[in-house]
Amino acid sequence: MRIDEIVEKPAREKAPSRMGVAGSYVLTPRIFEEIRNQPQGVGGEIQLTDAIERLMQHEAVYAFQYAGKRYDCGSKEGFLQATVELALQHPDVGAHFREYLKNLSI
Repeated sequence: MRIDEIVEKPAREKAPSRMGVAGSYVLTPRIFEEIRNQPQGVGGEIQLTDAIERLMQHEAVYAFQYAGKRYDCGSKEGFLQATVELALQHPDVGAHFREYLKNLSI
């Protein structure tokens, strides 16, 4: 789908939609020009999201909506949740890891 707005870490009440970016991009070379000219954004950092917003002023940007679970690997808790859940699903280590967790005494 074509997107017309992208926002870096909006407050929940100000978010333009319930959609989120999962972190994988296919962008045209023009993005490098936008990054070079991008002022600091949220947290005093150069934000790729802001450069994508500027890119949309020059060309169409599209998103792919997928069904699946999204983990917030930018937080320690989210990273651990992803690691444990995906390890438990893994065909080579899942059963052994599940037993390890069951027998873990803490």
